[in-house]
Amino acid sequence: MSALKKICLIGSGNWGSAIAKIVGHNVTKFDYFDKTVKMYVYEEIVDGRKLTEIINTDHENVKYLPGHKLPETIVAVPDALETAKDADVIIFVVPHQFVERTCAPLKDKIKPSAIGLSLIKGFGEKAGGGLVLISDLISETLGIKVSALMGANLAHEVADEKFCETTIGTEDEESGKILKDLLDTPNFRVTIVRDRYTVEVCGALKNIVGCAAGFSDGLKLGDNSKAAVIRLGLKEMIRFVKTFYGDNFELSTFFESCGVADLITTCYGGRNRKISEAFVTSGKTIEELEKELLNGQRLQGPQTAYEVLNLLEAKNVTDRFPLFYAVAMICKGIIPPSSLIEYLRKEPSD
Repeated sequence: MSALKKICLIGSGNWGSAIAKIVGHNVTKFDYFDKTVKMYVYEEIVDGRKLTEIINTDHENVKYLPGHKLPETIVAVPDALETAKDADVIIFVVPHQFVERTCAPLKDKIKPSAIGLSLIKGFGEKAGGGLVLISDLISETLGIKVSALMGANLAHEVADEKFCETTIGTEDEESGKILKDLLDTPNFRVTIVRDRYTVEVCGALKNIVGCAAGFSDGLKLGDNSKAAVIRLGLKEMIRFVKTFYGDNFELSTFFESCGVADLITTCYGGRNRKISEAFVTSGKTIEELEKELLNGQRLQGPQTAYEVLNLLEAKNVTDRFPLFYAVAMICKGIIPPSSLIEYLRKEPSD
């Protein structure tokens, strides 16, 4: 009999903890998974106690997902290497800015047969300039196969077990089967597609559009304007994939949960929308609002907008992406939020 597959999570914010609830339950449903799931937790002191101690004793991430019990199969570990060194499946769910520093201690010290799954929305930066998909960055750093999961998955609704869908992009059929067993539930419907690049690009770019939706709300432009933001944002997402990844993609992927569904959810309920609205109404900086409203977590939309802007400028195609350009300029404070409509009117012809 082959050894049971060991599962771990690298990351324990609100999204990581919500996924831990699902994974922790699902490992008990299949006889080929080990029943202990290690979760890397950045050690913090909360009310005089270590966060790992609280999770392992009280089975609750009181800082990032309060009010939700984690399965007893979840074991919090304050060291990333100790978490991942013997794992067969490694689920990555940390802010995209921290991927490289998190993966560095794992290099050459994990199972070469392990498979990875990235739930991280954003891009990495190539040496010498340019962007790289997070799944590719992890794969290149650790030498393992990495798939990507993206979808209309607000963490608190997933934790509340409200019905939603998600999309896993993977080129490997066996990995897809394992990951679906690990994550699919009656309330968390998993669809597998082979178009990993499009799945992941959608997950990154939708946060930029979510910022634009927040600016629109802060300016009180109304639902018609926000509908225009969503439509133009989707077109720029498709144009981005065509421009930088060629024609080797499936248009249908944009109509999976990772595409239009995630875009709508982000533009109405996501934290990028919420913080961007407050950016307009409060006059505070993005950084100040992160500290006040996100409990220390980082916003993905502005950083992704800056990274995308650098690429668009390097390739001299900013005129093809007026919405992405406007979001970056507004977040940087170079143009006022009230300029948004001006850029919505600059839709290029395809």
